[in-house]
Amino acid sequence: MRVSLLLLLQLKETNFTRLCTTKSMLVVNGSWPGPVIRVHKGDTVFVTVHNNGTYGVTIHWHGVKQPRNPWPDGPENITQCPIPPGTSFTQEVSFSDEEGTLWWHAHSDWSRATVHGAIIIYPKPGTTYPFPIPYKEELIVLGEWYNGDVMANIQEALETGGDPNVSDAFAINGQPGDLYDCSNASTYRLLVDYGKTYLLRIVSAVMNEEIFFGIAKHNLTLVGMDGAYLKPIKTDYIMITPGQTMDVLVTADQSPSRYYIMGSPFADTTAPFDNTSTTAIFQYSGNYTPPSTPYSPSLPAYDDNDAVGNFTARLRSLASVQHPVSVPLKITERIFITVSVNQIYCANESCAGPDGNRLSASLNNISFVTPTIDILQAYYSQISGVYNGTFPNKPPYFFNFTGDVGNNTIYPSLGTKAKMIKYGSAVEIIFQGTNVGAAENHPMHLHGYSFYVVGMGNGNFDNNTSPKTYNLVNPPLVNTIGLPKNGWTTIRFVADNPGVWFMHCHLERHASWGMDTVLIVMDGPAKTNKMLGPPTYMPPCANS
Repeated sequence: MRVSLLLLLQLKETNFTRLCTTKSMLVVNGSWPGPVIRVHKGDTVFVTVHNNGTYGVTIHWHGVKQPRNPWPDGPENITQCPIPPGTSFTQEVSFSDEEGTLWWHAHSDWSRATVHGAIIIYPKPGTTYPFPIPYKEELIVLGEWYNGDVMANIQEALETGGDPNVSDAFAINGQPGDLYDCSNASTYRLLVDYGKTYLLRIVSAVMNEEIFFGIAKHNLTLVGMDGAYLKPIKTDYIMITPGQTMDVLVTADQSPSRYYIMGSPFADTTAPFDNTSTTAIFQYSGNYTPPSTPYSPSLPAYDDNDAVGNFTARLRSLASVQHPVSVPLKITERIFITVSVNQIYCANESCAGPDGNRLSASLNNISFVTPTIDILQAYYSQISGVYNGTFPNKPPYFFNFTGDVGNNTIYPSLGTKAKMIKYGSAVEIIFQGTNVGAAENHPMHLHGYSFYVVGMGNGNFDNNTSPKTYNLVNPPLVNTIGLPKNGWTTIRFVADNPGVWFMHCHLERHASWGMDTVLIVMDGPAKTNKMLGPPTYMPPCANS
């Protein structure tokens, strides 16, 4: 084990001013976004998180597989209970085959809106990138700014049953940009030299919207995603969902001037969304007369499903000798999961959601109920009554999922159900979007694993025809993927990482409503494929 870093992350309330509004918000080490963690492939990092805030919080290492060691993974009341105010928790972050860009973020209610930062994983010493070494590397963290308190926002929504307020702005590296009030003086500027190539490491810490991203008059070359390399894709825009990371090359090959870097929402839904755009400036060095306004990119319209489908369909793993693929071909565990926005009935139409009901969300028509004791502790210590391992391999019944659904499964059941999976299983999960409630694109994220996206399509999955479209040669290896609105996505992976692993939509409002479940991968027969025991200290659970 190569230990590269011992880090301290201090959470503390700090004042920030954006959009003419000053507020206090929980951040790490005084900055928003938080500090960057830089490691090499295969390193192990010990991070002490000290909570100087006013409420309990956890930290998740998004995309880090943590082999055999789910204890430091971080989702609240899934693998640990919150770190109480005034206390510390040291987490062992174990990198394995990840290489590229990942990120860390809080995993307690909506605290990740302000508690997040990038992770950069360089190649092992003595090796290099599978593309020409760029002149410089720059970090782009996409985020969302709320004038109000984000925790109060979701708490109020959960109490009333209605939609939470949308954000007031998007941000690039913590700055909303020229198109918002009181913002142009602090717009983020990326200074570049003519003729040089830059590697942009892009993280979407956005809470509830997918983002179209581009740079005026400049082509982008996508070379990596979610800590793995891709066959290079030349494009004039990317679409990045909450939770995803992308590595993009851009060459400063235009006339020296100032060009907008822009992020604007993709929102294919009837639900409310923040329909604004964030900007930074791609600014050439040297002497020239700058334009009165930087050039703007022409990004797709906010509801352009074709633009999203065309972009996503081009994703392919690099599949080289140094970076091979290993797609499971003989499936031993097949799971079909419907993904829906639902309602919970409220007597006398007393709630603030549709028809006086409470908004909810589900997987296989089960709306996840977060327990008060973390599931990992319950599993390891055999504590009964916390969860049950009965998450089904298919929804309760089949109907025209993407058509006129009527009242089919509009009301889900409630439960804390996990899916038990034997070690070594070759797993295929088919995510099926539904037209129940407000249908839209859902970025589905699995902890503890990267997975191959072998297929994707519109409408209902067809057992006979859909598998014929699978790419089993070089599908992209990711940890988060956008499930198309009223469409399907198939993923595959080998269940070789024992532990308790959260799976959920990375649109934060959907996760808050119950669009979650847990995969429990059981121990294998050998000592080297069994889950490790807990560290000497874990944050206490209130009811344990």
